[in-house]
Amino acid sequence: MDFEDAGSDIVSVVVTAEQIAEGLARMAREIEADLSGKRPLMVGVLKGAVMVMADLARELTIDVEMDWMAVSSYGRSTKSSGVVRILKDLDSSLEGRHVLIVEDIVDSGVTLSWLLENFASRGAASIRVASLLRKPDAMSVDVPIDYLGFDIPNEFVVGYGLDFAERYRNLKGVGVLNPSVYSDGA
Repeated sequence: MDFEDAGSDIVSVVVTAEQIAEGLARMAREIEADLSGKRPLMVGVLKGAVMVMADLARELTIDVEMDWMAVSSYGRSTKSSGVVRILKDLDSSLEGRHVLIVEDIVDSGVTLSWLLENFASRGAASIRVASLLRKPDAMSVDVPIDYLGFDIPNEFVVGYGLDFAERYRNLKGVGVLNPSVYSDGA
């Protein structure tokens, strides 16, 4: 879906599809340099990271395995609740594995901080984080991001996997959602 297809729901474009492709290629080269020969386990955080995970995995030239985890700290809100719940756990053991957490966006850092602690407790040999987007002004927890696509403003964004109430995930880029879509009067 293109931004034009969303009409007035998107008020500005933050990252285009072309910029996303360039960012993922840059991230992939960095990951290859760091994890070559280690056969990392990529862990995508559902549902938002589906697009990032698929495109990043296809861009990589090293052998990887993939698994998925679903956690939530949002529900239908535009802000994190701060409480992380596991909705779907991993199928793979992390014991002795080189894990690459793949995120669509890091805003407060609460969910990622929880994941890092959880994965360390499961015996991962190393844990790295790849995130397409980060909102530095929204972070309340300092978390490491080893491979970052873009820093973006602290606005509510959708597209390329990011949603509001399960909508807009299939936008080809990332844009700011019109507040009228999610305000009480909508």
